[in-house]
Amino acid sequence: MGYTFRMEQKPISELMSLSGKSVIVTGGAMGIGFAIASRLAEAGAKVLVADKDAAAAEAAAAKIGGAAISVDVSEGAQVEAMVAKAVAEFGGVDILVNNAGIYPQKLVMDSTKEDFEKIVHVNLMGAFFAAKAAAKQMIAQGRGGKIINITSVDALHPSSTGLAFYDASKHGLWGFTKNLALELALHKIWVNAIAPGGVATPGTGLGKPVDPAFAALMEPFMKKIPMHRMADADEIGKVALFLASDLSSYMTGSQVVVDGGVLLA
Repeated sequence: MGYTFRMEQKPISELMSLSGKSVIVTGGAMGIGFAIASRLAEAGAKVLVADKDAAAAEAAAAKIGGAAISVDVSEGAQVEAMVAKAVAEFGGVDILVNNAGIYPQKLVMDSTKEDFEKIVHVNLMGAFFAAKAAAKQMIAQGRGGKIINITSVDALHPSSTGLAFYDASKHGLWGFTKNLALELALHKIWVNAIAPGGVATPGTGLGKPVDPAFAALMEPFMKKIPMHRMADADEIGKVALFLASDLSSYMTGSQVVVDGGVLLA
C-alpha cells in the first residue's frame, strides 16, 4: 500500500510572506547583500543589516525600515553580539543570510600565508561563526529556521586565475552548507546556498561600463555568458526570497546557481 502525504495548499501571498520573521543579512549594506535585505523586508521581515561599514549599514537599514549593526564576521565575539542584537531588536532570529565576503585577486605564487588566512577567515570562518550563533538561537526558539549561504559559481568551477584562495573558501562554504544541512535538519533548520555568477555591483566594479577601456576588457567576459549580460543584484535577492520563504519548504542542502548560464560555456 502506498503512502500519500499532502500539505495544505497555501495561497501564493502566504507562501511568500515573511511577516513576523527576524532576519540577519551579513554584508547587507550594499550590492547583493542590500538587494537581499530589501526583498526580505518587502516580504514583511524585520531585517538586521550587518556590515563592517557602520555608516553604510545605518543608511541601508534606514532605507528598508530595519536595524543596523557594525560587525567583522571574522571575529566570533562580534558575530555573537550581532545575533544578540537581533534578539534584542526583534525577539529572535528566524533567517540568516551569510553574504559577507571578500575577493582580492592575487596569484598563488605572489601570495602569503596572511593573504590566504584573511580570505578564509572572512568567507568561511565568518559563515561558521554566524551559522553556529544563529542556529543556537533558532534551536532555543524551537520553531526551525533558514540559513542561506552565498557561495559563487567559483564553488563549482574557477572563473579566472588569481582567485585560488577565494575559490577554496567558496568550495569550503558549499561543503559546509551540505553538512550543516544534515546536522540541523533534526531541528527543522533548512540550510541552502546561492551561487551567483557575475553580478553588477559597486563592489565588483561590474556595473554598466562608461570607460571605453573597461568596456573593451569586459567584452570577452560577457561573451562567455549565454545571456550576454551581468546579473542585477536584485536577481540574487529574488532567489534569496525564494529560499527564505515557504516556496522552498522541501529544500535543504541545495545550491541554486544564478549565473546567466555561464557554467554551460
